[in-house]
Amino acid sequence: MTDDPRAIRLDQYLAHPPAKVWRALTEPELMARWLMPNDFRAEVGHRFTFTTHPRPGVGFDGIVYCQVLELVPEKLLKISWHDGGKADWTVTWRLEPEGKGTRLFLDHEGFDPDDPLQQMSRRIMGGGWRSRHFRAIERILTDL
Repeated sequence: MTDDPRAIRLDQYLAHPPAKVWRALTEPELMARWLMPNDFRAEVGHRFTFTTHPRPGVGFDGIVYCQVLELVPEKLLKISWHDGGKADWTVTWRLEPEGKGTRLFLDHEGFDPDDPLQQMSRRIMGGGWRSRHFRAIERILTDL
């Protein structure tokens, strides 16, 4: 993870072609398996939500409000990510062919460096992207 307190920047090699990785990132039922249940559509401007367990202790009701900001099939997906509170982030996935597979880049940006709660979220989410979500994407890709 980057040392930039405003962002999480990660990358992961996936031994699958970009078209297959793209499916995992953009098909709602597959996305629900590695991230959260959603009503995503791969259309710029589409507003959608992710739903998960509420965390009242940190003021999170379990709903993430998103919008598709940019989309280039099999190359780029950028969304806004709001929790109805202080979170006002963007999450970008970039896919680059690498050998017989794909290098998946993740940029999760917009963390407030002066807000201790946002910095705690950055640390937790940074670990979660790598240890939980990237591994779940790998499992899904193997099953496709």
